[in-house]
Amino acid sequence: MADGTAHSRYVKLTKEQAPAEDINPGELNQPIEVPQLNVHRCNECGQPLPDSYQAPADEPWTTGIFGCAEDRESCLTGLFCPCVLFGRNVESLRDDTPWNRPCICHAVCIEGGMALAALTAIFHGIDPRTSFLICEGLLFSWWMCGIYTGLVRQSLQKKYHLKNSPCDPCLTHCCLHWCALCQEHREMKGRLSDNAVMPMTVVNPPQVQQMKSADDNQDSAAPSSTSNNGHTNMEMQAL
Repeated sequence: MADGTAHSRYVKLTKEQAPAEDINPGELNQPIEVPQLNVHRCNECGQPLPDSYQAPADEPWTTGIFGCAEDRESCLTGLFCPCVLFGRNVESLRDDTPWNRPCICHAVCIEGGMALAALTAIFHGIDPRTSFLICEGLLFSWWMCGIYTGLVRQSLQKKYHLKNSPCDPCLTHCCLHWCALCQEHREMKGRLSDNAVMPMTVVNPPQVQQMKSADDNQDSAAPSSTSNNGHTNMEMQAL
């Protein structure tokens, strides 16, 4: 500073300098996202887990794939209206998804494909060209539905740590679509807390107590009170 060669640590403000931006009240008090704190932790001990960790899928299903008769309501719904049953399953699995959206997607892929194949056969007849077109449309719609419903089944297995029953989720829906829908409905129906019977503890209220003097229960109240130097005996009685 003395010889004029050293640089100053201070900044000289001039009138030509642009004004600083105004700070709104509370702008500096916004929460800061710390990536180190947003880690996946164990539900039991709270220790941080790596991002690639996946819980072991070793839990068995409560019902088998061919146990459709165990729940008559879901069995009939899955047989005559599988799109409705699929929509209910997705709504139970994902709270933010209404049942009508997956129901429409299922109806377009499966019921729509079957209806289109039936109309093609009715109006154009069954010949080699239309048969190939019908089979191609049915296989494509069935393949798309198997992937879509298989992904939902996979989400259900990850949520409850369920193992594959009897095989891969997409392959299960491609081969046993109606049975898989009924099995998923029974599984969520048995695991949801709304349908579970929680034990209740009945607590009886304590008896009402009233303070009474001993003079009310004894005929000789005056002699007893005088013998106790003017003090009145009190006792607790339960009503």
